[in-house]
Amino acid sequence: MKPDRTVGIIGYGGYVPRYRIDSAEIDRVWKGSGQPRGRTVMAVPGPDEDTATMAIAAARNAMAMAGIDPSLLRAVWFGTESKPYAVKPTSTIVADAIGALPEASAADWEFACKPGTEAMQAAAAMVGSGMARYAMCGGADTAQSRPGDALEYNTGAGGAAFVLGPADESLAALEASTSYVTNTPDFFRREGRSYPSHGHRFTGEPAYFRHIRASVTRLLDELGLAPSDFKAAVFHQPNPQFPVRVARELGFSREQAEPYVVSARMGNAYSASALLGFACALDDAAPGDRILLASYGSGAGSDAFSFTVTERIAERRPRGVPIERYLSQSRPVDYALYARYRGKLRVM
Repeated sequence: MKPDRTVGIIGYGGYVPRYRIDSAEIDRVWKGSGQPRGRTVMAVPGPDEDTATMAIAAARNAMAMAGIDPSLLRAVWFGTESKPYAVKPTSTIVADAIGALPEASAADWEFACKPGTEAMQAAAAMVGSGMARYAMCGGADTAQSRPGDALEYNTGAGGAAFVLGPADESLAALEASTSYVTNTPDFFRREGRSYPSHGHRFTGEPAYFRHIRASVTRLLDELGLAPSDFKAAVFHQPNPQFPVRVARELGFSREQAEPYVVSARMGNAYSASALLGFACALDDAAPGDRILLASYGSGAGSDAFSFTVTERIAERRPRGVPIERYLSQSRPVDYALYARYRGKLRVM
């Protein structure tokens, strides 16, 4: 899939909460051994943070890098599976906070962990069709893990945002995007349930690996490219192991993928997971580098993108906030404080 007009990213930004809980602390409470699991430390939102505040922080960073008047945005689209209101969009809150209203389209996107890349495809189509000069997309999520469940050892929180515009203004130009979607029941949460359920035996195959392999293979075939043509490859990160494995299965090297597996330092941030890894890759990129981005969302589907970095990366990047700054700002919390911050203790 390619837009009629070439499109690119003119600004990007992210946000990760500073609080962290170690998987060993979770294991101490629920298993009694205090052993780390999956080499993961999870980012925990503070008591005054949610997906809306994280999305706003990421959006402001993206706008600072883009350097455009927010009134020029014609769309502000964010994906999440943990929005603060059951019936009220998060994107209107974000759009208002950055000064994009009232002439921008604002909508929330949903597809488990990949609504942010869905919004990116739609934003590229809107700019590429000429309906808008600039559009914002992104994703933000907080952990929705049942206490003591396996998910609690791997899920964190964070947000990322991207401003798309004409390719001749971009710091990274979009070459193409593909999608692969099936009805695979690997992860779901019914209405009224506080925590999601997961089909353990579906998690890897036929869910995560099948869908990413299919979307990326199709993208490479359509562009006539090989894994060796890419400087970096960023995949959805439910844990630190899956993205490295799928990279290897597709023919990418560990060096292309592992540096951008941010889940090892903050946990899986759901819809922001792959997007934050992509922002890290852009933080390291040089003009001419080609970057692969491949998301995954349960239910199930994967979106794949190929971007080529332009000369404008050097002038735009200093305006933003490096993702590494958020990853390195770590303040540990114990399980009691974590449970309080996440609302896991309910007083009837």
